[in-house]
Amino acid sequence: MATPSDQTQKKPLEIREIQELAIAISAKNLNPTMLSQEFLKQTGIVPNDWELAKKPVLGQNLSQVTFQNGVSIVAQPRTITFMESLGAKTPDELNIPKVARQYVEKLANAAYQGLSITPKSLVPFPGDSQGARNFITQNLLSPGDWQNYGKTPVQAGLNLLYQLDRCQFSLNINEAKIQMPDKSTIPALLFAGNFNYNLAAANPQEVIAKLQKGIDDWQSDLTAFQEVVNERFLSQKQPASLFPAT
Repeated sequence: MATPSDQTQKKPLEIREIQELAIAISAKNLNPTMLSQEFLKQTGIVPNDWELAKKPVLGQNLSQVTFQNGVSIVAQPRTITFMESLGAKTPDELNIPKVARQYVEKLANAAYQGLSITPKSLVPFPGDSQGARNFITQNLLSPGDWQNYGKTPVQAGLNLLYQLDRCQFSLNINEAKIQMPDKSTIPALLFAGNFNYNLAAANPQEVIAKLQKGIDDWQSDLTAFQEVVNERFLSQKQPASLFPAT
């Protein structure tokens, strides 16, 4: 008779799609040394009750503050990036759109130049060591002699560029590995999108207005990314999307 521990060991490990969203803002004179937990809280960019997940990194070329709720803010020369793991959160529960907008409101005089909305999706292929590679080389690319060269199966990735009405959208598809708690790895496909907005305008007020609108419309970009990935690339695999298409 199997014991409860035996049943637990035999239960297959469920690996779900892992998604992340990042909002990157570029400005001429952005100084990484300005980023700190104190600065973020004193200016009201993040709530006072947010707790750190680890010790902040503060430096001339890179500063990073990471909170327990999954929000991470990274500042480099000319760029600040707000990142958050989606996990089981609904779009309404994501924090970084509000944090990014607060940052722009508090630092309205910065010479902003660009905005990128960057969603990522890591789709696992458990039990199939060549699944991710074969998906690219057999599903997305036409077979040919170019695949039969060298001592190991060819590795491939795709870089695609779409021109949308509101912005330019790039999509990169590559092989990846998911690191498990037991140090093992699972093959996966990494879909990395980038919605790149040009903030060129006649005056600073128009730049701020464009920047704020781009941040406010982040959910349209995330929905478009998920539609492209799930319906136009993964329709045969049909992974369990964390955010069902609306």
